[in-house]
Amino acid sequence: MYGTTTFTDLKQSPVADEDPDKLAAFESRIARGEKIEPPDWMPAEYRRQLIRMIEQHAHSEIMGALPEGKWIPYAPGFRRKLALVAKVQDEVGHAQLLYRAAETLGKSREQMIDDLLSGKSKYSNVFNYPTPTWADTAVIAWLIDAGAIINQNTNAEGSYGPYCRALKRICYEESFHLKYGYDSVVTLANGTPAQRAMLQDALNRWWRPIMHFHGPPDKISAHTEILMRWKVKIKTNDEMRQEFLDQYVPKIWELGLTVPDPNLRKNPDTGVWEFSDPDWDEFKRVINGDGPCNAERLGIRRVAHEDGAWVRAALAAAN
Repeated sequence: MYGTTTFTDLKQSPVADEDPDKLAAFESRIARGEKIEPPDWMPAEYRRQLIRMIEQHAHSEIMGALPEGKWIPYAPGFRRKLALVAKVQDEVGHAQLLYRAAETLGKSREQMIDDLLSGKSKYSNVFNYPTPTWADTAVIAWLIDAGAIINQNTNAEGSYGPYCRALKRICYEESFHLKYGYDSVVTLANGTPAQRAMLQDALNRWWRPIMHFHGPPDKISAHTEILMRWKVKIKTNDEMRQEFLDQYVPKIWELGLTVPDPNLRKNPDTGVWEFSDPDWDEFKRVINGDGPCNAERLGIRRVAHEDGAWVRAALAAAN
């Protein structure tokens, strides 16, 4: 799971001050499909955008463990509990891989964590919504992780070597999360009327955050153009959202569930999914700290960070 593109404006050309010969050589390497590695020359804006994107992704993995993690004590049965424990541990492990990838660009892990806890750095909007029922964990594990896999599989073919290698490992583990989530959804969909109703209710509540997941539409996304130019991103937000709808809306319908959008349809002439405006003002509010669970989730993260101070101090003393 990971961060999303925001609405921040780029006021001027991000490469106006770069050496044109070095920039041309750099972009030629990217055009040939070569990987950029930490010692290589890179434009300052490429470094800045990568730090922003990888750091947001790392924060999202850490924060993404919280909505599901709260259900570990209440998971229905030992096998479900074990699976959920493993999934949450994986998400935290993914964050460590990503923080390490971001560190290769010159920002320390300590500064990244400080920026998360202060609210300066962002993370994915979807992890600021409540999970009041067990069905929420099923929807997250299936559909949120499905969106994440589409994003990560695509960007694993990008231009920055350490990030791409981290993504390939993460995608391998996320594929198991997806299977776990689908199994949980199918179990509830074929369960009692109360279980099925609980699942439909969770889907209804999560659909709008799911539609926000890949970031704002391309026409208002501040970063897409430069990220695509340098192959940090391989597909646009809109392209990934369409891929998600193509793959998963039919599966939702096959389970007899209702997608809570009366305007959702695939245009037979264009092949493009059409849908209601998912309220991009809400997306902006939530990603900027005003969601239903932002304060609670960051508060939990701050307590965990403070409780772990003695471990960090002991490690520092040992070194």
